Amino acid sequence: MSASRNSAEALLKRLEWTVIRRLDGLLQGDYRTLFRGFGLDLADLREYQAHDDVRHIDWNVTARTQIPHVRVYNEDREVTAWFLLDLSPSVDFGSGSVSKRQMLTEFTGIMARLLTRQGNKIGAVLYDGVNTLALPPRGGREQVLHLLDRIALNPRLLHTPVSDISQFIGGAYGAIKRRSLIFVVSDFISSPGWDRALAALNRKHEVLAIRLCDPLDGALPDIGMLQFEDAETGETVFVDTGDRGFRDRYIAAAQRNEAALLEAFTAAGTDVLEISTEDDLVDAIRRFADLRKVQRALSGGGTLPPHLAFGEEARP
Repeated sequence: MSASRNSAEALLKRLEWTVIRRLDGLLQGDYRTLFRGFGLDLADLREYQAHDDVRHIDWNVTARTQIPHVRVYNEDREVTAWFLLDLSPSVDFGSGSVSKRQMLTEFTGIMARLLTRQGNKIGAVLYDGVNTLALPPRGGREQVLHLLDRIALNPRLLHTPVSDISQFIGGAYGAIKRRSLIFVVSDFISSPGWDRALAALNRKHEVLAIRLCDPLDGALPDIGMLQFEDAETGETVFVDTGDRGFRDRYIAAAQRNEAALLEAFTAAGTDVLEISTEDDLVDAIRRFADLRKVQRALSGGGTLPPHLAFGEEARP
């Protein structure tokens, strides 16, 4: 057995003991909270009602009859889930002991194992900023180990052009035929335009964006002179973090970026779970469960209000 395979086995065992067992206690085995309603087959068409999700409108029938119609689905027992994993250089960043890449790996391992334990299949597409690697969907614990092994073996490119996850997401749109549950896991540091690809994917599948973040994404402490290196391009620059004006400009730029991200996710109509490198993954997945509960309560699964989608606990 290879060293990376041993590492994947050790990681999965740790997650099963320290995270999945805690989730079993918190959710009391009711993983339908997380996954119910994702595996769907078209059953019928009927006229639109006020509580229906507009994403289920059949526009061809609506145009032909001049009366809004929605597609009605039957739930499948089996869910097919795909993990679209952004492993471009920027996810190697972490201001503390944990990197975004580590959070991506552990979140993926947990969700993949929860899915396969329920008899579901998982597949993945890995993107390193230049190339993609697809793993066809299969079931079982062995598939989770294979995925964790491939993440570990994915080369850490030193520098790339600024990554373009729109091509990565767009490729998944063409490749994944059957309606699926799709996790797009990224820090969304990318060339613009990815929201259009995400919106197209969301019209075809049930999509959840997992946004990886770090405390330094939004604030910069006063720690003297620092050399910054762009993880995507390799460009370096020295800055004086003691300069209050520089820190203020940094915060203002971070706030503009945050607003642009929120606008992009809203435009895509995609729900978002934010995971920080400081987060406890059990808490993050509980937020996901809360997100699903609220989502099911809103007109058959409509988009959440932004303050819930961006990581706040759902309130009664």
